[in-house]
This record gives sequence, C-alpha cells and structure tokens, in this order.
Amino acid sequence: MNVAIIILAAGKSSRMGVPKQALEINGKSLIKTVIDTALETKCYPITVVVGANKSAFVSELEPMPVTLIDNPNWEKGMGTSIKMGLVGAFMVEKNFEAVIVLTVDMPFVTTSLINELIEKAADESVKIVACRYGESGGIPALFKRDILTDILELDDAEGAKSVILKHKTETAWVDFPNGNIDLDTPTDLRKYLASQTNSN
Repeated sequence: MNVAIIILAAGKSSRMGVPKQALEINGKSLIKTVIDTALETKCYPITVVVGANKSAFVSELEPMPVTLIDNPNWEKGMGTSIKMGLVGAFMVEKNFEAVIVLTVDMPFVTTSLINELIEKAADESVKIVACRYGESGGIPALFKRDILTDILELDDAEGAKSVILKHKTETAWVDFPNGNIDLDTPTDLRKYLASQTNSN
C-alpha cells in the first residue's frame, strides 16, 4: 500500500510559551524527531505543514527529503493544516492509497506504531485505522483514499477525530497507551523528561 504522511507543525505553541517544534529532547528537536521517525518507514511523500514559528526551525528541515508547505491560515484551526497537508502530498504524488496524520508533539510515536497502522489497513473493510488511548483515541491515524473527501470538507477548527467518529463502524484500532501524552505545556514537558530519566 502506498501511504503518505502529513506532519502537523503549524501551531503557535501558546501554552508552551516557546516554539515546541524546536524544543530539543535527547539532543534533537521535536520536529526533526518526528520526521526521522516517518523517514524510517516506507511512506511517501512526507509533507510537513508549517505556519507559526516557522523561522525557528524551518532551516533545520531544508536538507531533509520532505515537502514543506506553509499554512497561512493556521490560526483558524487544525482542519486548515490537515487540508493543506493533503494539498502538499498531492503536489508530489497523486497515487497514494492512504494518508497518515501525525503531530509534532507526541513523543512516543514510533516507526513500529506507524507500520502497525499500515498493517491493519490491509483489511479491505477498514477505511480508517486510529490509535486508542485514554477513554477514546485519535491520531496518529490512517485514512484511506475514499475517506479523503471528508477530510477536505473538515471545518477549519475541526481535527481528524471528527472524521474518525463519522466512520466508527469502518475504523480499526491500534492500542497506543502513551498516545494521550502530548507536550502542550511546560508541565507536560517536565513530566515527560522526568519519566525518561526514571526509565533509564
């Protein structure tokens, strides 16, 4: 299956107080970490949606084999970035069969998790493969080609979860207990770093 990846990295990081795309963990920025994870898969193309704070990290990405696409409407919500990501992917490769949506602030996403999403998508009755965590779930998630119209029709402020909810009976799930850990605030970051120190 030909699968594209969209990485959402256009947010302002207002709750973090600094551009979290450029935050360094284990000597590598969050944005470079998620791109490296994506590049270890067979997915193509990999599109990175930028917007706010791009001057803080875009130069680091220019040598990497990814497509950067600017979202001038990032302030209107995540839906605008997902749609821009699809535009960027189609500019490079029009024949992909599915797309995986990732964000820049989920530190436990791995290549094996992405590959598991793709493996579950081999079932032809499945239209979406999403991650289950907490009491619900969401992204990272894979959307097959015939679901992409729903993504293009997202309201600007909506995220991919609304598409998942619309197609619950056609959605398969991958357990991802750490999926509810994202780095939105300095407290989130401190807790994550402490957990990594304690596990080493």
